[in-house]
Amino acid sequence: MRPFDLIRFKQSGRQITMLTAWDCLSAALVEAAGADVVLVGDSLGMVALGHATTLPVTLDQMLHHTLAVARGFTASPDRQPLLVCDLPFLSYQCGPDLAVAAAGKLLKESSAAAVKLEGADPEIVAVVDRLVRMGIPVMGHLGLTPQAVHRLGYRRQALDPVSQDRLIEQAKTLEKTGCFALVLEHIPAELALRARHELGIPVIGIGAGDNCDGQVRVTADLLGMTPQQPPFSPPLLNGRQLFIDALTGWIQQHRTGSPTTTPPPAEPDC
Repeated sequence: MRPFDLIRFKQSGRQITMLTAWDCLSAALVEAAGADVVLVGDSLGMVALGHATTLPVTLDQMLHHTLAVARGFTASPDRQPLLVCDLPFLSYQCGPDLAVAAAGKLLKESSAAAVKLEGADPEIVAVVDRLVRMGIPVMGHLGLTPQAVHRLGYRRQALDPVSQDRLIEQAKTLEKTGCFALVLEHIPAELALRARHELGIPVIGIGAGDNCDGQVRVTADLLGMTPQQPPFSPPLLNGRQLFIDALTGWIQQHRTGSPTTTPPPAEPDC
């Protein structure tokens, strides 16, 4: 899977599916499930590293986890999902030179084929332009941008006409600058639909309604592995409690000295 495949999917009306992974085990699961895109998101800072936000995640940690995710893929390279890696906080906000070095490191030292970054302020647009011109595919991200948590919080974004028009203009600027796809997070569904119609690149939603070109979710949220999930990503099963119950049962069995074992299959008669 390559970035231009997502544009082709949009043109043909095929929905895009995108899931996160943070190690080889989660990568194997989402690849086997058939995800088109696997995102090594900086959400791993909260899911895997125990931070309260995504801000503490470093570039070296993103590379470490991207390498682990790549090792979890089992299909031949031409049949693997598109592997996208988040650029972490302060790896691209300090100018195009540092951004190219950070993104280049991820693509050079891992099998990631694209990076994702947040925002569309003029400084970010300059970074996107430089990355694209250097041959680095870029996925944009607007709406709720977790790296701006201290300014925006986790509340829904673009609720008034002025901010909605601004988001559409930012999205068009990112497209014009060369982004191959755009994530829209926690915005009104009608605004995401408007963006879908006005952009030629895929609009991938999370908490942005069902009328996007695709959807992205944090895999741990869908599997119910995190203590709580955002309102736009209800769990598909109570995975955390299922795992706790299974492990509790095993511990109790072995503490009492009566583990449950499965007898070996009987030998066939010859």
